[in-house]
Amino acid sequence: MNENVVKRGELLAQTVIKGLASRNMTGYYAADQAEALRIALSLIPEESTVTMGGSMSVHEIGLSKALKEGNYQFIDRDEYQDKRAAMLLAYDADVFLASANAITRDGVLINIDGNANRVSAIAQGPKKVIFIVGMNKVCGDVDGAMKRAREVAAPINAQRFGLSTPCTKTGSCMNCKSPDTICCQILITRFSRHPGRIHVILVNDTLGF
Repeated sequence: MNENVVKRGELLAQTVIKGLASRNMTGYYAADQAEALRIALSLIPEESTVTMGGSMSVHEIGLSKALKEGNYQFIDRDEYQDKRAAMLLAYDADVFLASANAITRDGVLINIDGNANRVSAIAQGPKKVIFIVGMNKVCGDVDGAMKRAREVAAPINAQRFGLSTPCTKTGSCMNCKSPDTICCQILITRFSRHPGRIHVILVNDTLGF
């Protein structure tokens, strides 16, 4: 990566971290995926019950693999025949892992969900929530973050899941009411009432969608 691009990401991350702190959330800067993995594991005590949403970023930094191989109680919903039962276990987990569809420069997190298991767990339940967020997801304000979530993340995820929505054909959000839509629930996390619950690791790399 170009050194000027790297420096810009580092400086921007510090702005986002200050914004998160003002919202009772803790931010961390990771120069690369390996550092992001180290930070994440430092936040998860061994023997913790850990689960996650469908985050590509968590997989990309190797966190899900490390948890499966380590001394953790990792709930992998892909290994459950009853997916709903696995999702419900998230609400009493020690740690929930996720990414964000977008984050603003001043620390507001935007997430869109189809089944709402991810956004509901982020909002309430797990004792600790850890976000893995690439700097490619940082936007100027809530309007820009919402636009990114709907115009970039949602169409790509709909394509990834093989859904039949207008955005899979056009590449752009059509504000549809398709039975397959994944834009059912939109969560704006602008403040955490519980200190020490929400942690955001900003990775100076392109992660997820």
